[in-house]
Amino acid sequence: MDIKDTIYIGQIAKLHGYKGGVSLYMDVSNPEDYLDIQSLYINLEGILTPFFIDSFKLKNKGFVAVKFQGLNTEEEAKKLLKQNVYLQKDQFKEVDDSSFYDREIIGFDVLDAKKGGIGKVTDLIDNESNPLILITYKGKEILLPHNEDLILNVDRKMKLLKVDAPEGLIDLYLE
Repeated sequence: MDIKDTIYIGQIAKLHGYKGGVSLYMDVSNPEDYLDIQSLYINLEGILTPFFIDSFKLKNKGFVAVKFQGLNTEEEAKKLLKQNVYLQKDQFKEVDDSSFYDREIIGFDVLDAKKGGIGKVTDLIDNESNPLILITYKGKEILLPHNEDLILNVDRKMKLLKVDAPEGLIDLYLE
């Protein structure tokens, strides 16, 4: 599995119980969207390794208690601590061309309807009341509200995010 065929969704934060369970911090907006996944990939020594899920239970504040098949001891589970976790892109449900999954758009070029090219998406900031898209342009940061009304199109082939930013917002960052 190549990392370009996956999307980062979180990190193994700590052990959960004594029988090989772990607590996964899901760095996504809606962890409940992932309840039916069958497997995850964990980066172990630079190799994306598949792990099949026995149980996946939502906890609070983005944490999920996960029990993987074949992981039955605390010692085995310790090897996964602090490791990044990925989901294969084709496991995601299809979304329309004005929506995207968390972190899927990192690295996409951003094209504003009025300003043209305004940089690349470098991060998503998941503030509960005001999620933001962080765009970097010529060393400057632009924060764009992650609001479906502002997203015009997500072109996955071209890795292009087309937006219609509120009047004057981009100018605030570039002046």
